[in-house]
Amino acid sequence: MSHLFSPLSIRSATFPNRLWVSPMCMYSAVDGVVQEWHHTHLTQFASGGAGLVVAEATSVVPEGRISPRDTGIWNDEQRDAWAPIVDAIHHRGGLAGIQLAHAGRKASTWWPWAEQRGSVSAAEGGWTSTAPSAVAFEGFATPAALDGDGIERVVDGFRTAARRALDAGFDVLEVHGAHGYLLHQFLSPLSNQRTDEYGGSLDNRARLLLRVVDAVREAAGDAVALFVRISATDHAEGGFTADEAAVAAGWAIEHGADLIDVSSGGLVAHQRIDVHPGYQVPLAETVRQGGRIPVSAVGLITAAEQAERVLADGAADAIFAGREWLRDPHFGLRAAHELDDTVTWQPQYLRARWR
Repeated sequence: MSHLFSPLSIRSATFPNRLWVSPMCMYSAVDGVVQEWHHTHLTQFASGGAGLVVAEATSVVPEGRISPRDTGIWNDEQRDAWAPIVDAIHHRGGLAGIQLAHAGRKASTWWPWAEQRGSVSAAEGGWTSTAPSAVAFEGFATPAALDGDGIERVVDGFRTAARRALDAGFDVLEVHGAHGYLLHQFLSPLSNQRTDEYGGSLDNRARLLLRVVDAVREAAGDAVALFVRISATDHAEGGFTADEAAVAAGWAIEHGADLIDVSSGGLVAHQRIDVHPGYQVPLAETVRQGGRIPVSAVGLITAAEQAERVLADGAADAIFAGREWLRDPHFGLRAAHELDDTVTWQPQYLRARWR
């Protein structure tokens, strides 16, 4: 058996393999409610052999959406719309996860294929974004700095969203602390200029992330798998570093997280990234600390042998892929064939299975 197609158990969840689908925003919701597009988009990956399908960054409060077209889970209508998608993933043999998110200063922006760029004004259906400090992302509107009540609203938003996600049937909850969104903004000194207990030292900058992990774990109980996605570097001078990420990841595990989903970047527009196949795998290995912290790797992982080597080398415990699943929704079936391993095929597709 290959490493990639060996099962992995985390709390009550047993993943049939370690080739998973990363959360990818579709910018296709209406008032935060998922549509038919999301049903077809997400369930196809379970048919294609994914061991886990994680739904896109889903906002825990209305003002936390990246764009007006983002998904949400702050009300019961949104929860109920997610449930049949989760059921369909389960019916096809996959596990379903959801990424709980708040965009912070990167909220209220135009979706990628809109004619406009930057922030959506109030007149156009936007809203005032919030952040640790009143420091704008380059090209976006200046956010309002969160006060104490605002921080409590964020924590409570994650807690109640976690409960709704579990009611919808999700197997895995992922806290989004990466890609320049709110929790990452608190972690990085480039965006966090606070002088209170949430700013300054790494202990303080990590405080909100850990409070959110505590809140989600409280809502989830002991049985549910909880992941945390982090950007392990800002790729910018003076920003959040891989060494700090390793420390913060250890704290998150102590607070009830089970796996750290290691990505990078997204905090500032002036970041400089050397993008190449597997470019983020060394960051995952750093955070993993020789196996002490379970991690997943991501970042231009596009081939079965490449993914298998990451696991065989001990750099990660699982693989998240994104764009390759978009290019080939049956990436899992193909990868198993290329590794001469087995994966469950849907009976309707058996006539096409390689022999």
